[in-house]
Amino acid sequence: MNISVVIPNYNGKELLNKNLPKIFQELDKYNDLEKEVIVVDDGSDDESVFLLKELSKKYKNLKFLENKKNLGFSTSVNKGVKASSGEIVILFNTDTYPDGDFLKPLAEDFEDLDLFAVGFMDKSIENGQEVLRGRGLGNWKRGFLIHRRGEVNKTNTLWANGGSSAFRKSIWEKLGGLNEFYNPFYWEDIDLSYRALKSGYKVIFESKIIVYHEHEKGAIRKKYSPFQIKTISYKNQFIFVWENATDFNLQIQHLLYLPYHFIKALTRGDWAFFLGLFKAFILLPKIIKSSFENQALFKKSDLEITKNIQ
Repeated sequence: MNISVVIPNYNGKELLNKNLPKIFQELDKYNDLEKEVIVVDDGSDDESVFLLKELSKKYKNLKFLENKKNLGFSTSVNKGVKASSGEIVILFNTDTYPDGDFLKPLAEDFEDLDLFAVGFMDKSIENGQEVLRGRGLGNWKRGFLIHRRGEVNKTNTLWANGGSSAFRKSIWEKLGGLNEFYNPFYWEDIDLSYRALKSGYKVIFESKIIVYHEHEKGAIRKKYSPFQIKTISYKNQFIFVWENATDFNLQIQHLLYLPYHFIKALTRGDWAFFLGLFKAFILLPKIIKSSFENQALFKKSDLEITKNIQ
């Protein structure tokens, strides 16, 4: 099994300097594997590229790619995966690093040729507390997919987290990778996993593989205001429904509940909702085209997916 680790970076110089050596330390335990680490710098202005040039002298299997301007998570990850040579691609964020042996259980899981993705146990550091994440659940309610954290004592999951998971590259390419409509961030990993599940592939959660995730130190909260983050989240919620909801009753439900959501947003003065809707709406022709292309691969219904992952 050949391994490629892909890490998107935006102004993560300090995190890269801290966490890349930990990743290489784990990879170096496996001399019998071909492995590489690819960092895609997304237009950083904090000397990340200078650091990567220095680290590439120390780590011969470290490669880095540069975006001349900030393009977003999906675009950067797709670029890294395209440049990778591994059969299995592991995605880490700059604020994540593995805790102990993680490749052995990964190799065992990927013996199943229908397996597309493996989500890792995420020890998320939030407000000084350690929260176990990595397994996702969701259900359709009032015209939207409502997702939530699942308990970590089961292996089924609705998605594999884009910052701490592994993917089979051959299936990634069949599915077209991350959807770049979701740039700059959020929902792209849920979308990809959901499309994989509807196409008949498997996505699992592996509690034996543990990563640490220091959320507060990531780039999103440093660059974007809470209002901007909320707007992007709303925009991508709409895109997800328009891209993926193929059950007729869900499509009708979405349309019927829109007035309800409008009134609720007006009542609470939630202007991010309307701005997010507008940003999604201007992409609608492209979203519809993309949706029809995706549907050519789908083998399962929406409710068939969500009812089996609880």
